[in-house]
Amino acid sequence: MTQDLYPSRIREQPSIIERVDPVVYRNHKTDEGPLSAQSLASYEQKGYLSLRGFFSSEEVQEWRDELKKLWRDNRGSSRKEVIEEPSSQEIRSIFAVHRDNEVFQRLSRHPRLVAIVEQILGSEVYIHQSRINYKQGYTGKEFYWHSDFETWHVEDGMPRMRALSCSIALEENFHYNGPLLLLPGSHQSFVSCVGKTPDSHYEQSLRKQEYGVPDQDSLRLLVERHGIDTMIGPAGTVVLFDCNTMHGSNGNITPLPRSNVFMVYNSVNNRLIAPFSGQQPRPDYIASRE
Repeated sequence: MTQDLYPSRIREQPSIIERVDPVVYRNHKTDEGPLSAQSLASYEQKGYLSLRGFFSSEEVQEWRDELKKLWRDNRGSSRKEVIEEPSSQEIRSIFAVHRDNEVFQRLSRHPRLVAIVEQILGSEVYIHQSRINYKQGYTGKEFYWHSDFETWHVEDGMPRMRALSCSIALEENFHYNGPLLLLPGSHQSFVSCVGKTPDSHYEQSLRKQEYGVPDQDSLRLLVERHGIDTMIGPAGTVVLFDCNTMHGSNGNITPLPRSNVFMVYNSVNNRLIAPFSGQQPRPDYIASRE
């Protein structure tokens, strides 16, 4: 049985556990990859890296067109991959776009992107999860503070912190249209949360997460320790952030959409096992076990 190095949702009081895993997995891939030593050191220290204008406007336009097409085709859809906002029937997210859509499948395998991810994680990788987050103007709701790894560990059985998220901006991210917020350096501290996970929790949590979120005292401590960085930048900007970096985003009350595509890459050496919650694994469109 694999030892649970990051227990969560099993105790009555929250706690903070210091990370025992590397952030950058150094081997021959580290020296051969496209990131400079300075960029790798920044990612290691902050838990994220922002690459402004990584993709061209021509590349982004193709993905934006496809994003709009998926929006039109899936409004009112009963497909399980289509997640609605918590208080309306507007689309919040569409999952498994790397599996179901040829355009985003190609994006998930983009050689420039994969080379950077493999350099950081020190191995070949696969897509653990993909989705489009729409966050439309006026109606796009917030994503509360959380560490992705906490959920992936407890509900999916991801053993170690050897994964990262890649957020690709398909519209410009301003300070005011609900951009991604990150706590730099928070990836070194795992917040062990309280509250036993309900069965089939994902059916509610993808609309509004209530379990696996940090308590206010732990969050206040992390903010006092690290501060908050706001990820702004033009369309085509890529933000890579460690699986345990605490993050969230505000609702979007402006007319300006803040849609992006998320690709989560996991090391082939960190494949999922049985969920540490002891419950049934979440379905493949949320957490790939292939």
